[in-house]
Amino acid sequence: MARDSCDGCGRTVTVTGGIANVWTFGDGSDGTAITLELADGSEHLLCYPCIEAIPDDPTAESVARLEQVDEETSRLRAA
Repeated sequence: MARDSCDGCGRTVTVTGGIANVWTFGDGSDGTAITLELADGSEHLLCYPCIEAIPDDPTAESVARLEQVDEETSRLRAA
């Protein structure tokens, strides 16, 4: 699995797919983040706590306002 950082909070995440995972056949190697393409056309690699914290219709601005609270949660900074 490839390692990267969340575009929202900066925590280290793992991403499944690509050549690094060619030989992982259902061994539970799920990543801890996914790339989302937002309605405004921007793409962001976000960890699952950040995905939970963003609004239902997120924008690049809402992603920029994300912060890490702890290992399990994220939240939006006040605007």
